[in-house]
Amino acid sequence: MKQIIAVFTVVAVIVLFWYVACVPMNIKGVLTELERGGAEVQPPTASARRDLGEFGLVLDNSFAIPAAWEQGKPRLPSPHQVAIELWDTTVLKKINSKRSLVFHGWVTLSATMLGFVIGTGLGVLLAVGIVHSRVMDLSVMPWAIVSQTIPIIALAPMIIVVLYSVGVQGIIPKAIISAYLSFFPVVVGMVKGLRSPDAMQLDLLRTYNASQSQGFWKLRLPASMPYLFTSLKIGIAASLVGAIVGELPTGAVAGLGARLLAGSYYGQTVQIWSALFAAAILAACLVGLLGLIERSVLKRMGMAQ
Repeated sequence: MKQIIAVFTVVAVIVLFWYVACVPMNIKGVLTELERGGAEVQPPTASARRDLGEFGLVLDNSFAIPAAWEQGKPRLPSPHQVAIELWDTTVLKKINSKRSLVFHGWVTLSATMLGFVIGTGLGVLLAVGIVHSRVMDLSVMPWAIVSQTIPIIALAPMIIVVLYSVGVQGIIPKAIISAYLSFFPVVVGMVKGLRSPDAMQLDLLRTYNASQSQGFWKLRLPASMPYLFTSLKIGIAASLVGAIVGELPTGAVAGLGARLLAGSYYGQTVQIWSALFAAAILAACLVGLLGLIERSVLKRMGMAQ
């Protein structure tokens, strides 16, 4: 109960600050619209301009504060505007409508899951090779680390152009970008997990004359499960980011990235923020699902209560 109260308290504080921030961000646009409509607007006094900057404009035109929370194309949309847009585009719109965030979310989720599977499989295989091969440890691991220093926003167009040139289109380029972002956390976490058994445990297996494969399946792999699931949670979120980034250079017409692009083109900041929140909610659901699977698996293995 205390945790729930703490969470709601934090959320309430964030929402409060969000509403406060909307006023100075949107007040100029509101006053401009009022001036065009013939309303009288009070310019900020010299002292207010000197002491408070844009907040002086707010103080001198406090009557416009409610309008700052209801502006059609605000610089910073208010929380209830984003909530209304989310409700409208997820519940009130048909799922197959191109204005439905459920439709766009499913397109992005498809690329995310495919990339996540590819990235996870590649990461686990690389981790096993790194742990069992000194050569791979010295050669592959540094390159895996270096690969993550390349900004994905610069790499994504290159990947898409190369794949398009050989006729690979659709979900595959986005999935490859997702896999690129998700495989590294899995590699690092799995390597750490496979190396987590201490020397006494390894010596005990040698005493029982266990083979290397038996040591892997009986000791190293079970010991790596907590590390694996932790890295999978990071990887699934990174995979979602990769799928969204992969949609941006292609000028996609479907997906959360396409929704962001459309909102940017037409100055629909409410649409942009609703797509961002939809992506965050989707990521939270995926991480939560992995958490449920983790608890179930670790409980069956006797590693969790």
